Amino acid sequence: MTETALLRWIVLTPLLGAAVNGLLNRRLPRQVAGLLGCATVGVSFLLSVRAVMMLAALPADGRVITDTVGRWLSFGNLHLDIGYMLDPLSAVMILVVSGVGFLIHVYSLGYMAHDEGFQRFFTYLNLFIFAMLTLVLGENLVLLFVGWEGVGLCSYLLIGFWFNEDENADAGRKAFITNRVGDFGALLAMFLVAATLLPHLHGGEGVLSFLTLQHHTHELAGIATLASLLFFLGVTGKSAQIPLYIWLPDAMAGPTPVSALIHAATMVTAGVYLMARMSFLFVLSPAAMSVVAGVGVATALFAATIALTQNDIKKVLAYSTVSQLGYMVTACGVGAFAAGIFHVMTHAFFKALLFMGAGSVIHAMHHEQDMRVMGGLAKKMPITFWTMLLATLAIAGVAPLSGFFSKDEILFEAFNSAHGSFPVVWVIGFLAAGLTAFYMMRLLVLTFFGENRASPEVQSHIHESPLTMTAPLMVLAVLSVVGGIIGIPHAMGGGAWFQEWLAPVFSGGHGAHGGADAAGHGGGHNTTLELGLAGLSFAWALLGLGLGYLVYGRRPQLAEAWRNLAGGGLHRLLLNKWFVDELFGRVIYRPLHRLADVVCFRWIDRGLIDGLLVGGSAVLTLFTGSVLRLTQNGMVRFYAWVFAVGVTVFTVYLTFSG
Repeated sequence: MTETALLRWIVLTPLLGAAVNGLLNRRLPRQVAGLLGCATVGVSFLLSVRAVMMLAALPADGRVITDTVGRWLSFGNLHLDIGYMLDPLSAVMILVVSGVGFLIHVYSLGYMAHDEGFQRFFTYLNLFIFAMLTLVLGENLVLLFVGWEGVGLCSYLLIGFWFNEDENADAGRKAFITNRVGDFGALLAMFLVAATLLPHLHGGEGVLSFLTLQHHTHELAGIATLASLLFFLGVTGKSAQIPLYIWLPDAMAGPTPVSALIHAATMVTAGVYLMARMSFLFVLSPAAMSVVAGVGVATALFAATIALTQNDIKKVLAYSTVSQLGYMVTACGVGAFAAGIFHVMTHAFFKALLFMGAGSVIHAMHHEQDMRVMGGLAKKMPITFWTMLLATLAIAGVAPLSGFFSKDEILFEAFNSAHGSFPVVWVIGFLAAGLTAFYMMRLLVLTFFGENRASPEVQSHIHESPLTMTAPLMVLAVLSVVGGIIGIPHAMGGGAWFQEWLAPVFSGGHGAHGGADAAGHGGGHNTTLELGLAGLSFAWALLGLGLGYLVYGRRPQLAEAWRNLAGGGLHRLLLNKWFVDELFGRVIYRPLHRLADVVCFRWIDRGLIDGLLVGGSAVLTLFTGSVLRLTQNGMVRFYAWVFAVGVTVFTVYLTFSG
């Protein structure tokens, strides 16, 4: 273990940019505000690279770098420090957060160039990066939770950035409130872990430190299932799993760079990171792991079915994100934590690229997001088209692009974890993968192929985006192509370097179901099986892409037939997102609204507080004043009479009391 003060500056540099931009705001020229926002995140990325190089130089069994800033609080036997910890897991995360975050900041220079809230936007972006880095570098659960809540606050600010429109403000509130439900579970889990572990620690030092928790894992066995499920409740909110996924699609109301930052590379992966960080706890409970895997794979398939019919280009990508997060959660549920983090990394590359490419299209189409009025953009926007094509192939799982290796490893681990029984998790994940390829090709065809369906006025202004927007697209396209190389498994001739890098973190975490070793290879590893499943996944991806191109590019009558299938009922069901929002509205929102309106507002606020307490005290004051006013009538005879009566009463009292 090595101590260094470098880690704090990785976190604090973006906060400096947020502070300067936030305090000076519009007094700061746009160019200066934008460059400052980009530069601070860029510096954080360079510091991250330096820190990871220092970590890599350490022996594999001692790859931990810490930075203790100072004592945070002491309360009885509980002592907490403000400290940061870098290990192979957090190293991956800080490179993704700061690296992809920097590209999104650069992209925002062009996308938000004419927005009147330019300086405020970069303030929020920098603040978000600070919170996310706090989350992944915090050396204890409490500091992680500070970052956890910080990204929740920043997501509210960024999603509702254009708050003048009710739809945007409502989306921000929905994201914030929905996440609070999950956060309550995570908070209860922290309390439970602390209460269980505190009696076993001398002086309570580092009770919620991750290193301490790992060292005392055996003390947590009795509460493993309950604590894991409570933590997972927080994951369902932050990483948009059933049933708390509903906030993420509505979050597309924010500017497109927000979607790329929050919903591709950072915030939504925080839940997956939490499970990976607490893997030593989750693997103590096979029941909790089964719940995690079940919810994850159900979310992957459920969201993929909805993405098939959406017409808003960002909504398609939003439900795609929910589906891909389902894969990551499934990986953790079957004990393949390294595979889940591998997909976190590759997904950050191609999904950020897809969102930013969609933003480039929206920018060219004068903020139009409906794919039904797009088409034919490939010739007018070649850079956007080719980069989005590569990202589409990556997310579909076409070899040798990055998404193929990360998704294939998850599916293989899911299959390998079934203990010889029918691999239900693998079948559902495999089906969702095919749907992913189909709806992504649908998006590509409707947007870039055929004739443009926009108005002549819009068509006359369509052009490629500026370099500040296309340069990040090209960088991410390269990463989407080559990013999977570091995780090529041994069965395919690779070195599985990514899995080996994370092996010390998950030495006790893999194999909760399938008996995988520390490097992430399944128990009873079968090379032939892995290659066979990989070949099947590759063929399945090509089939999905081919069908998508055939239905929407060559045979539009097939798309019409699909829409009319079963009288149009299935299409209508998926188009309306299985009516989940309507169900939530009837079961939760409306009763709560009724409760708030009738009980809280009418009875308590208006009746009790305004009526009885405020209004009643006013009436009592008026009545008392009216009565006392009768004694102040200005008549000398009345005052003399009152004086005489008072003297008489006082005299009688003195006489009889003596």
